[in-house]
Amino acid sequence: MKINDEKSFPHADRESFILRAQHNELTEYRVYTLLAGLVRDSRNREVLQRIAADELRHARFWEALSGRETAVSRRRVVWYRAMAWIFGITFAVKLMERGEDRAQLDYASMRDRIEGIDALIRDEEEHEQALLNILDEERVRYTGSIVLGLNDALVEFTGALAGFTFAVQQSRIIAMIGLITGISASLSMAASEYLSTRQEEDGKNPLKASLYTGGAYILTVLFLISPFLLIANVFLALAWTLINALLVILLFTFYVAVAKDLDFKKRFTEMAAISLGVAAVSFLIGLAVRTAFGVEL
Repeated sequence: MKINDEKSFPHADRESFILRAQHNELTEYRVYTLLAGLVRDSRNREVLQRIAADELRHARFWEALSGRETAVSRRRVVWYRAMAWIFGITFAVKLMERGEDRAQLDYASMRDRIEGIDALIRDEEEHEQALLNILDEERVRYTGSIVLGLNDALVEFTGALAGFTFAVQQSRIIAMIGLITGISASLSMAASEYLSTRQEEDGKNPLKASLYTGGAYILTVLFLISPFLLIANVFLALAWTLINALLVILLFTFYVAVAKDLDFKKRFTEMAAISLGVAAVSFLIGLAVRTAFGVEL
């Protein structure tokens, strides 16, 4: 193993690249080993263990070039463990897959400068394909049902709370109306998803699909109305609710973008614009209704 063309690849840059690659490969070995221990399916576990072994071999390749030992990034290991616990194994593995993509690009840029790197590039390409094929986690299969519940709750309920805010202008009453409306709507959404899933032949359980939809809806409703239970000023409560809505959109869009390989920025912008746009229109409707009916609460 040797490095070619040292004049175009200064020693400082060469050493930095090698140590960074060594550090990343060793960290990814630890992460894949951790994730493999969390996977129940034996076939998927074996794939992750094989990838972990490859990453360790890659780390040894770079260590032979650097002549130095590097430490594992405990922060990254803890991060991926937390992602697996919160969002599931599939999500954590998909995040790791993005790292594989970056490694391929980095290594390809050094193909003419470091002898033996082609084998590592082939391994990274094989890892990407293996990761695309192995996992079929329940929460990912039911992502569509969760999206349905979240989308409806964010768009409809954010708008409803904005309308209630100007029409009613009393936090507790707004929270009460919102809770009644939200629970009723979540049950309706769950029932609709159950009937819809029964008509489809995609292998999803209708009851589970309805529970994911209804559960996502009601949890979002509770999160959105919480400011009206804590803040007396209805306009401050509404502002906090809108921030909560953006937070839900941010987190879930990030999850879907990673799990489904979609464009995060485009989906976040689209969902945020729709939710806030409906809220603005509903706020104006609440103002018009209050004025038209002369209601003072």
